[in-house]
Parts: sequence; structure tokens; C-alpha cells
Amino acid sequence: MSHVKVSQVCILLGLPSTQCGFLCVQVPSAAQHQPGYCVFYEECGHNPSVGGSLLPPTVPCLDYSRVCPILDRGESNTYACCSIKQLSSLEMSLTLSKAVLVRCPSCAENFAHLHCINTCSPDQSQTVKVTKVMNVTSQSNVTREAVVGYQAFLSTTFADGSFQSCKNVRIPATGGFAIATMCGRYGAKLCNPQRWYDFQGDSSNGLAPLDIDFQLIKEGQTEGLPKGVIPYNGRALKCNETTPSGGELCSCQDCQESCPKMPPPALPPGPFQLFGMDGFLVISIILFCLLMFAFLFYLTVSYLVRSWKKKDAGRGKGKGKDQNSNDVTQQAIDPSEVTCAERNSMAAQAFLSKGFCRWGTLMATYPLTVSFPIVFVAVFSAGLKNIELTTDPVELWSAADSRARQEKDFHDAHFDPFFRTNQLILTAPGREGHIYDSLLFGVQNFSGILSKDLIIELLKLQTEIQNIEFWSEDLNRTASLKDVCFAPLNPSNPNLADCAVNSLPQYFQNRLSLFFFHRFSSSPLSFQDITDLRMSCMADYGAPVFSFLAVGGYKDDDYTNAEALIMTFSLNNYARDNPKYRVAMQWETEFLKIVQAYQKNPAANFTFAYMAERSLEDEINRTTAEDIPIFMISYAVIFVYISVALGEYSSWKRILVDSKFLVGLGGILVVGCSVLASMGFYSWIGIPSSLVILQVVPFLVLAVGADNIFIFVLEYQRDVRRPQEKREEQIGRVLGNVAPSMLLCSLSESVCFFLGALSTMPAVKTFALYAALAVLMDFILQMTAFVALLSLDTRRQDDNRCELLCCVSVSTKRPHAANEGFLLPLMRKYYAPVLLHGYTRIIVMVVFIFMFCGSLFLMFNVTVGLDQELAMPQGSYMLDYFQYLYKYFEVGVPVYFVTKKGFNFTTVDGMNAVCSSVGCDQFSLTQKIQYAANHPELSYIAIPANSWVDDFIDWLNPGSRCCRLYTFAGLLCLTKCMAIPADGVLRPKVEEFNRFLPDFLGNRPDLQCPKGCVSWCARHTQKTKNKIDFSHSTRFMAYHVPLTNSQEFTAALLKTRELAHNITMGMRNIKGTSPDFEVFPYTVTNVFYEQYLTIVPEGLFNIGLCLLPTFVVCCLLLGLDLRSGLLNLITIVMITVDTVGVMTLWGIHYNAVALINLVTAVGISVEFVSHMTRSFALSTKPTRVERAMEATATMGSAVFAGVAMTNLPGILVLAFAKAQLIQIFFFRLNLVITLLGMAHGLVFLPVLLSYFGTHLIAACLRVQQRDLENHYVSKQQFFILMFSFLRSWCE
Repeated sequence: MSHVKVSQVCILLGLPSTQCGFLCVQVPSAAQHQPGYCVFYEECGHNPSVGGSLLPPTVPCLDYSRVCPILDRGESNTYACCSIKQLSSLEMSLTLSKAVLVRCPSCAENFAHLHCINTCSPDQSQTVKVTKVMNVTSQSNVTREAVVGYQAFLSTTFADGSFQSCKNVRIPATGGFAIATMCGRYGAKLCNPQRWYDFQGDSSNGLAPLDIDFQLIKEGQTEGLPKGVIPYNGRALKCNETTPSGGELCSCQDCQESCPKMPPPALPPGPFQLFGMDGFLVISIILFCLLMFAFLFYLTVSYLVRSWKKKDAGRGKGKGKDQNSNDVTQQAIDPSEVTCAERNSMAAQAFLSKGFCRWGTLMATYPLTVSFPIVFVAVFSAGLKNIELTTDPVELWSAADSRARQEKDFHDAHFDPFFRTNQLILTAPGREGHIYDSLLFGVQNFSGILSKDLIIELLKLQTEIQNIEFWSEDLNRTASLKDVCFAPLNPSNPNLADCAVNSLPQYFQNRLSLFFFHRFSSSPLSFQDITDLRMSCMADYGAPVFSFLAVGGYKDDDYTNAEALIMTFSLNNYARDNPKYRVAMQWETEFLKIVQAYQKNPAANFTFAYMAERSLEDEINRTTAEDIPIFMISYAVIFVYISVALGEYSSWKRILVDSKFLVGLGGILVVGCSVLASMGFYSWIGIPSSLVILQVVPFLVLAVGADNIFIFVLEYQRDVRRPQEKREEQIGRVLGNVAPSMLLCSLSESVCFFLGALSTMPAVKTFALYAALAVLMDFILQMTAFVALLSLDTRRQDDNRCELLCCVSVSTKRPHAANEGFLLPLMRKYYAPVLLHGYTRIIVMVVFIFMFCGSLFLMFNVTVGLDQELAMPQGSYMLDYFQYLYKYFEVGVPVYFVTKKGFNFTTVDGMNAVCSSVGCDQFSLTQKIQYAANHPELSYIAIPANSWVDDFIDWLNPGSRCCRLYTFAGLLCLTKCMAIPADGVLRPKVEEFNRFLPDFLGNRPDLQCPKGCVSWCARHTQKTKNKIDFSHSTRFMAYHVPLTNSQEFTAALLKTRELAHNITMGMRNIKGTSPDFEVFPYTVTNVFYEQYLTIVPEGLFNIGLCLLPTFVVCCLLLGLDLRSGLLNLITIVMITVDTVGVMTLWGIHYNAVALINLVTAVGISVEFVSHMTRSFALSTKPTRVERAMEATATMGSAVFAGVAMTNLPGILVLAFAKAQLIQIFFFRLNLVITLLGMAHGLVFLPVLLSYFGTHLIAACLRVQQRDLENHYVSKQQFFILMFSFLRSWCE
């Protein structure tokens, strides 16, 4: 037998066919299934049974007479059963498949290996059996018998080895597996060697020129084999092996066997434990035991001290009468017994009392002078004409200098912002599924949502939305979806079909004529269905449709059991000052109208949820407007209470005279004017306001202001005018008594809020600024306008004239006795004695210590975050959308890894540090993201990042049909851009990189070359004057796992930042990289959730700053009374800790809104605590218990009426608000703050003072003693005696 020698095999080496020469000889035609014989040879023309193929379906001639050279057996010993034309056709047929497999050289070689054996093996007849032939007429009008189908026999060992080398090769642009595009409807998950080869041999796939029936035969099996057939059993390369031609082993991303041994990722730290128990619980128990031991020790020592003192002679005691004719037990005080601290305390009290007394007398005497502060308020309030309300959530909750905000600004400045999403998630509950007996898959269950009538209905709705048209004032013409849609393949001049609309009908290009769902491919990235329909699986805008954007509620890629259909319309995200932003907003408005009308249609068969990009902001604004009446009712309830509670009501005949309607109204107006002045002032200087400020600040100032009003008015009503004392002088004297306490609280709160403005959170900062000035203005107006108003009202009351009918007077005279009202006697006679009983005090201390320690434990378990659905009102359609989103969506939001300037992508080292294909660094950027994606439960990354660098390298690879150059050598020809390197690792030089990159970026992907980049690379690279500049920044997109709450969003942000930092450190080691080069993760939600990474230390800092002035101011205004200041501080700290503990029990999460309320809690706590502390400190009762009783009765009643009973009615009204934020963070939290403040201020603090309060101020007793000795001294004499005493003592 003669043989023909061939110089070289060309099919896999990619050489031009002119380099190969064949010499053929004739052999007997009857020879079949024998070594050295061919089954077919040469090309006879196009297969008439294949239409619409991606490549020319050229078929070989049926020719048994030619013997082919054996492949690549040396220069003089190489034979093959194929001609040069066949080699060229085979190379073309393999091109598209190799384009997606070339990332792994051993896989690409294994793939081509089999087809080369089938086509060109010298022993072709032993592995191939022709099954179908046809007569084919060539272009030269010659009719020959051609092969259009054959069987190929190969061993399962070779088939399995080839499949294993290819199954993990990825497509960087999609993050999916290449095998998914080469296994037909089975996809990557259900693909196996037999299905993989079946797809390759199906001429309907657009790649195979004829039908090949691959028979996979186990080794040793001979049954059923044609005589002489020996299944091909060549050696398949493993993916971690180099190829004979010098190709490198596959990368880790494409081959698990190539991955370095990675240590398992560190698990998140477990809960803090001590002795096998919750560590915080153990600490709380230990603290409780220590505090109880200390308290019991104190009780024991106190008892022993009292026992010793009983043995000593007591000091002399006498009794006198106070100004209200009550018995007062006194001690005779010698000047030498007054300490310096007591002297300082009394000096401070004398100075403040004297000053406020004179001021009050002046305001009461000349009430019209109040016009000056009113003018001052009017000037400030005029700034409201320039007020700006911040409604953008980004501006509201993310500081301009925060990391997330800077990253967002960098991303949006260098890339297109993330597109606007308008989405529907549709279900059909109760719809019965159906069974389909598939020839390929057998019996399959299809859920009820996947019914043909429902999908047709979905398509009609989609078409109606796509055809939205409206008049645009900004464009001055009729606008439609194409004016604002996101069109990835034709962004410059899109038509309606170019708009990115993702839905299930897109698998059929939205054409009913192509719809046949039972043949729907389970591989969403397939180019074409493998059935006889030969339908494209690409969307009509030219890109693949990801399964998670079409269906939802399935598990393990079982799409036929999906529970929901998803339809998404993507719009470009224009800047707010761009006219097209308003056009996009208009389109979304029309979108919502259509969807809402469809939802109301009784004929609709879907139950669905929907949202537009504008929905969040729209719903927040809507609920704010709807809840304004609730706040108005709340303020009205408070106003009615104040007006009624301030009245004296000594007689039914004087009820219209003694009522305080106008005084209550004046107090409300004072609060309103202070808020307006604060808002106007900050509007003048350009600090924007927000809806939170409008809702919270008036409420806070009203609580603070009402307390001061009650203390002042009740003190005046309980006071008796002295002989020869004018009304104005009495008002001044009363003001001198209570104004220092009012100053103490107001100054503490104002300084507290001003320090709170150091917060980095914009919402907290602006709230603190507005609240601080409002509280300060409220105090100023109370000292001016309200004093003047009270003077006028008192004059009317003294004249017995009715309040609203000033011309009408009554005959019943006003009683001259002090009016203690109802609450003061009740608390003096019943409440204070019971509370301060010996056993009750012990119980109170134990209960409140337990509450504090328990709340401390609960505080460490408070949930941090704010779920976005809480921002929506009850009944909002967005709540349904969030519920559907969490239930049916299979992936989370995209996350971009953005590179800043300073990295050179054009060098070989630069490309290797980024890519993930063959020859790339095993710890490159994309490879590290892949490692993270292998553990989605820890990294929160579900789909690894795609890479334009990998696609660019694949696009340049001569094994693909992407990059070609035109040459003129007689005829117009195409040549490959780059030659195959010896080691198979293709990397362009710097000049080649810069030369071919623009062509790559402008290459639209198609079935011939799927590596084109115009679809997405332009969005991942920086645009500079219409050029792409990779030297500054680029980005790589991955996907998070579904994130359902703020804790998961926060954890995902933290993990991606850790990953990005690790990538940054690795890439900085590349030669030529700038030291300040950085990679950072960007997700559209980062700006909202970054605050939760630091909100705990930030909250501690802010609350600590707020607590500081409560201690300092209290000490200063009480004359450096450190003990009173410390007890004041301890009580406020306990209120704050207990508030956070109750938040945990009541399901109130800790976030920026809660932090605002906690800062407010400190301010309100000052009202509950500081008045009581000062009243106790200045009491002249001989024992702590008696002084605590007096403070509880006198000041406690005013605090209860002024703070607790003012807040509670208004807070209870907020329970009827629609907004969940108001219900949770204003009703619940403010109710907790008020109740805890009342409990600590009126229960715990009196008991605490009775045990640990400051000692009796001897200086105060000494002054009172002199007062009693002289029977009466005027206020001027009081201060003269006070100062003369202090002066004489110091001398």
C-alpha cells in the first residue's frame, strides 16, 4: 500500500493553508474500518439540509479510494485523510468554539483534537461510520455523493478527560461558564460529556456542517460496535498540564486543579463569651453584683455612723415659718461652719437670682419692650425665604467627605452612573402547573407562572410600556423610551429595539411567532437553541438575558419551576441638572400610571409588585405630607393641655378669669418663633434643612419650653405677694428663684446640641445645629416675651377680667392665699413619703440598678441598621416590592471594583496582575475576586468579576476570528493581528496594546466574535475627550449575593473593602505602579450603609459630648458642686442606657434616626433631672430624706406637669401616623424616652439624692437664719446680707 507524505498538519497550528501540501494515491474502494483508510475526503459543497448556519455548512465527498497521511508523525512520515480545503473549513468551524475556550489551552487542544481525528486521522475508517449521504452539486455543476451524517466512536476515558478540562472555563464578560454555551438547553449544571458532544454534532447549532452521532464507548466494550471499529482512545490533556505545542497550563479561574492551595477563609468572629456564656451577660451580672455589694456596704456603714451619732449630743434646733407659713426645722449655723465650696455655690446662686430678678422686674414693668426680641426673631425668620430642604437621601445621610461619598463621586465622574431601574415582579398564585413530556429531558414539571397565556399577557404589558409616549417640555417634542433608555449596543442613536428590556419574552425576541416555551433553553447564554426551531436566545437588543433578570423563585437553576416572572426597564441615570433627568422622571411617571392601571384591571391574571427609580423618594415625600396633620393634631393636643393645666381654677365663677388660654398660646408661639428664628438663621447662612428637622425640632423645643413655662407659672401661682410688693416685683422675684434652674437646663441642652453638631452625619449635624439655636432662642424669648405676656395676663387676672373677653369682669375676687393646685399637695402628702420610705428606697435602688445592668446587656445586642422598607408608609406599594424582591430575586446588586490612576495596564506584568486566563498571576485582581466568590456565605460575592483585559487578550488571539487586518497582496485579504506565541500565552506589546485597543472597544459582539467590547467595556473605562483612558481608572463588575437587610448590606460593604485593600496591596507590588494607586469597591447602596460601620463609636462620641455639658454646666451654675453634677450625670447616663435597652426589646434598630432621638433624649433627660437636682441642692431641710421630699413635692410636681404630661399626649397622637419611621422612631422611641425620663427623674433621682446627695449648704441656712432673726428683709436686703456675710467670713 502506498502512502502520501505531508509536511505538516495545519489545523491546530493556525497556519495558512498554502504552507501545507498533499500527495494522494488511490486505494481499493471496498476497504472500510481498517487502519490507513479514509471514510470521506475533500469538500463537495454546502449541506442542503442545513440552513441559517453561522458558518458555511461545507460537507466532504464520499471517497474511499484515497489514503490520508497520518497526523504529525514527522517531516517524512505524516499522513491525513483531509485536503487543505478541509483543513481550512475545519479551522473555520472550530473558530467560534475556540474563541470561548482559548483561555484554557489544554481545553482548546482537547476540543480540536477529536474533530481533527474525525476529519483527518489516517485511521479514520476505524473511528467513523458514515450514516447518511446525499448527492450535492458543486458550483462547477458537478454532482457528487457527499457525507451529511456519520457516527464517531470514542472512548469514555477520552471524552470524560476532555470534558473535565473544559467544564470550568469561564466567559469573563458574563461571569458564566463557557460550557453553558456549548451544551444546548442543558446549560452548565446539567451538562455532561455525552450532552456536550451531542451539541457539537448537531448541525442545528450553527457551527457543525453536518450531523455527527458521537458514540461514547466504555473501555473493553465491544457489543454493538461495527466490525473493525476501534473507539478512539487518545490521551486528553488535563487542564493543569501544558500542551505539546507549548501552551501554558490553564488559570485557576478556569481550572480548579491549577489553583494554589488556599487556606480556608477565616470565619467571622463568634459571639463574645466568658466562661462559656454570653460575655456581655457575664459582665452585666458581675456589674450588678458589684453595684449591689457597694450599695449594701454603704447602707451598713451609714447605719453604723448613725448609731454612733445618736450617742453624741445633737445640735440645737429651732422652728420657724417659711414664706408659705410651713414649719421649717433649722440649725443654728456659725459663719465658721460655711465651707469655701458652699460659699461659692451661694455666691453663684445669689448672682444669678439677683440678675434674673432685676431682669424679670424690668420685663414685667415694661412689657412693650418685648418688641425688640420680636423684631430680632422677625429678621431671623425672614431667612426662610431662602430655605432649602434636603430630600436627596445621599445628601441627607452621607457626609460629603465620607469615604463612600468620595468613592461615589469618583465613580460617577469617571463612569456613567448606575442606570435607573424600573421593574415588575409578577406571580400567579394558585395557578396550577403542567407536565410536559420532553424527548430530551423526559417528564418535566412547569410551574403555573410558565403558562403560554400568561407569558403572552406579559408580552402585551411589556409592549404597552415600551410604547409609552408623552410630551416633554425639556425636549419640546414627544418623548419616548428610546430618548432615555439604556442601550448598551447602540448608546449614541438608539431605536426602541436597542433599549435594554430584560424579560422572559426576550429569549424569543418578543415575537409571538417564535414563542414555544417548552423548548426554552436552560442556558441563558446560548447563541442558539439546539432544537429544530434554531431560535436565537439573545435579546432583541443584542445581548444575552441573564436568567435572574427573567425569572425568579427557582432553586438550583431549575428554571421550569420558577415562581415569578421579572421584567426590567433600564434607563440612563442622568445628573439632576440635565434636562433628560426630568424626561426620565416623566417616563417613570407614565410607567407607574400604566402599571397601576393594569393592577386595578380585574381581567389581569398576575399578582405583582413594581417600582420605579423615583418611587422611594416619591413615597417618602408623600407620607411626609400625609403625616403633617398628625403632627398638627399632636401640637394642638399639647396646646390644649398647657392651656388647661396652667389655670388656677379657685372658683367656678372665676374659671374664665383664672384660665391660662392666652398664656398657653403665648408659650406655643414662643416655641414656634424660636424654631422659625433658628431655621431662618441657618437659611441665611446657607445650611439646608430637612424633613427630620421639621418634625423633630419643634417637638423637642416644645417639650423643653413647656417645662420651663410650667415651672415659672406654677412657682408664681404658689407664691404669695409680700406686703408693699408690686406685681412686677413679685414676678421678678419669682423669676429670680426659678430662672437659674431654667438657665441650667437650657444652657446644658444648647451646648449639648452644639457639640452634637461635630457629628459627621449630615442629618445629625444639621439637626443638632437647628436644635441648639432653637433651644437657646426659646430661653431668650421666655425671659423676654413670655415674662411680659405673664405680666399682662396677671394684670388682667388681678382686675378680674375674663381672658378672651377682656371688657367683661367678674365680681368674685381673687384669693390672696397661695394656690398649690392639685398635684403639689398630692405629691407632698402621699407620693413623696411613700417613695422615700426606708424600705421603698432600697427597693427602688435595687430595681433601677437591675434595670441599668439589664439594659447594658441589651445595649450590646441592639440591632444596628435601618431597613429601607421602614422608610415607606404603611400600605405603600414599595413594601410589596421589597417583599417580592427578597423572596424571588436570585442575585444581589452589582459591585464594581474600581481602579484609580497609577497602574499601567499596557505592560505584560500589568495585564497579568489583572487577568484570569492562561499565564495570569494566580493572585491577580480577578482571581482574588474569584477566590472570594467561592465562599459567597463569607464574602457576599455570588458571581465573580468580568474582565475586559481577558476579553481583549482573547479578542487578539489568532485562534478566534475577532482581530483581523486587511492586507493588499494582489487581492484584499485578512490576516491575523498577532501570531501564536510559542508558549501559548499571548500578550500584546505596548505598541500593539495601544494600536488594537480602540478597535476592541468599538467591536460590537456577534456570533462570529463574541468578544467584542462595545456592549460593556465603554461603561467600565474612563472617558476623556471621546477617548478611552485606562491609565486613570477602570472597573470590574461582580455581583453580590441577595442582600435582604441593612446588616447584610453593611457586612458586604466591609468584606468588599477588605478584598479591595488586599487587591490594592498586591497590585502596588507591580513595577511602575504609583504608591497611591488604589482599588475600591463601589455599590450604589454603599453611601447609605457606610454609616453603620462607624455609627456605634460615632454615637458614643456624640452622646458623650452631649453628656459633658450637662455635668459641667450643672457644676458651674451650682457653684462647683461636683457631687450634684455627678449625680445629675449618672441619672442621665442611666436614662440613655435604659433607652437603648428598651430599643432592643421593642425591636427599634439603632441608626442615624435613633441617634438623633438619643441626642434628644439627653436634652429631655436634663429637664427631668436638673431641676430636681438644683431644688435639692438649695433646700434647707436638715436631712437628705427631707430635702428629697421637698424637692420631689415642689419641683417634681412641676416637672411631671410640665415635661411628662406635656410630652405624653402629643406622643400618643403620633401612634396614628402612617409613616413607619414616625411610628417607630418618634412614637415608640419618644414614648420610651419620656417614660424612662419620668421614672428616673421622679422615682430614682429623689431616692439617689436621699442617699448620696450633697450635704446641707450651711451658707444657705445661715442666710435664712439671719432672715428669720430680722423677721423680714426685702430682696435688696437679702442680697446685702448675703454678700456682707460672705465678705466678713472671708476676711
